[in-house]
Amino acid sequence: MSKRWVVNAAPDEGEISRLSEEIHCSPVVANLLLQREINSAAGAHDFFSPTLDMLHDPFLMKDMDKAVARLEQAIDEKEKVMIYGDYDVDGTTSVALLYKHFKNKFTAPEYYIPRRYTEGSGISLRAIDQAAGSGIALIIVTDCGVKAVEQVDYAREKNVDIIICDHHTTGDALPDAVAVLDPQRDDCAYPYKWLSGCGVSFKLAQAYNLKHGLPMDDLYALLDLVCVSIASDLVPITGENRVLAHFGLQRLNACPCLGLKMIVKSAGVKELTLNDIVVRVGPKINAAGRVESGNSSVELLVAEEERAARRVAESLNAFNDRRKKLDHDITEEALKHVPDPAEKAIVLYNPRWHNGVIGIVASRLAEHYYRPTMIITESDGFAIGSARSAEGFDLYEAVSRCSQYLENYGGHKYAVGLTLRRENIPAFRAEFLKVVGEAIPDAPLAPQINIDARINLEDISVDLYNTLQRFAPFGPSNNIPVFLTEGVSDFDSQQVGRRKEHLKLVVVKDAQLQGHDEARSRIYNDRGGIAFGMGDLFARVRQGEVFDICYTLQKNDFMGRENDIQMLIRDIKFKEDN
Repeated sequence: MSKRWVVNAAPDEGEISRLSEEIHCSPVVANLLLQREINSAAGAHDFFSPTLDMLHDPFLMKDMDKAVARLEQAIDEKEKVMIYGDYDVDGTTSVALLYKHFKNKFTAPEYYIPRRYTEGSGISLRAIDQAAGSGIALIIVTDCGVKAVEQVDYAREKNVDIIICDHHTTGDALPDAVAVLDPQRDDCAYPYKWLSGCGVSFKLAQAYNLKHGLPMDDLYALLDLVCVSIASDLVPITGENRVLAHFGLQRLNACPCLGLKMIVKSAGVKELTLNDIVVRVGPKINAAGRVESGNSSVELLVAEEERAARRVAESLNAFNDRRKKLDHDITEEALKHVPDPAEKAIVLYNPRWHNGVIGIVASRLAEHYYRPTMIITESDGFAIGSARSAEGFDLYEAVSRCSQYLENYGGHKYAVGLTLRRENIPAFRAEFLKVVGEAIPDAPLAPQINIDARINLEDISVDLYNTLQRFAPFGPSNNIPVFLTEGVSDFDSQQVGRRKEHLKLVVVKDAQLQGHDEARSRIYNDRGGIAFGMGDLFARVRQGEVFDICYTLQKNDFMGRENDIQMLIRDIKFKEDN
């Protein structure tokens, strides 16, 4: 499928020159900083050299004083406490963080992860009944709960208090909990709005430590859990999240907790990035909640004894293998039932599909067809849906406009989960397709590549690459920079791979350079690239057609050449096709 290139608007050239001179960097780097709203030497210093002192005061979050006071009461009166979280990565890491941080302060704390198929997402009435029956006075709810008005009222009737640590969009009314910690609250003045659920839980622990003058080292040792949640929940890698992710990655790569160490070891990566967490770590933690119970994930994350941790890690691997098979089989079946591709969205329903993987299937179809996709199945007498969006489309807003057909829903711009009655599926589908159709323009839907800047081949250097590494960690809202160079032609390209499926490129923009030995050497060093899966373009490239390339920069460590930089080609467009 042809990809759509969208080039970011370049900042004012005068601003680029000013910042470039002020911090002694190339105009390319100044351009990238300005696009990230960094426009001063002080801002650049903070961006390139984050410190934990940059974390915001947790007491700026609405209700934090109430939450800490209720924790103090539970500790002073030796009350029984339950830590409750959703069954995904964000929820289980949140529970693990609070459990590990407070386990020696609370009296015999318990943790609870609801079963996806019998209890669903959010606060479970079964959990409240269990808590009340066992004398638990306080439930700390993590990564969910901000819309659980009825459940919190039910808990109050059972004399169970609730503290909510959530990061999702609020409903029309907040639950009547002891405290509702959520930077998304309209009345919350907390400076950073995009924390993960585990990030909000971290702020609660940070607030308690500050109130009691406790050292932060033990809490900072849990940043590996926060980092895994940030990566897996795809929250923006900006502001406070970027600081937490930066130090969490350091912890994860140097000395992770025992449970994460088991998972990281099996990932087979020398040094993890946020993308590695998304691809290799998060799915294994998620697998337990998808096919059985998320309790296994928490059990691994809080494990202190190696034999027990290894046993749970092996069970998670088995869950993940089962998840992969379910994912593959249902995706293959779903692809056969995709309706007319002219529709602007895909909505598929099959009561037999496994609830635990419909979100993954929705993601795969959304990537394949590049349009909002919703997969619906059945669970416990209701229809359960999971939806994923395409670049730039606000899925949460679209689902909100169809809420008259829903029992409940939640999520954010790019991912939504919902529950509805089976008889409402046709009406909901029709309304959802109508809403999406009206919101998406008539232009053909296509995969989109966001390009940060146009640059010249001469701008590519080891120094530029090394500076770009300081922009890491990369993730949503701080993606690895993608560059565009226009009007290049072949210098020395070849097909590579077992089936000649890849294209190895060396390109030039000025043909006269080809005659000089020094220039030829520089071209080979700085203008080489690899285009995976584009071997079929070899003939056109070799014929001398002029083309544009968009790419990222990476080290070419093949055969130990760690100082060589190459372009990782994202796409090629020939001038004759434009």
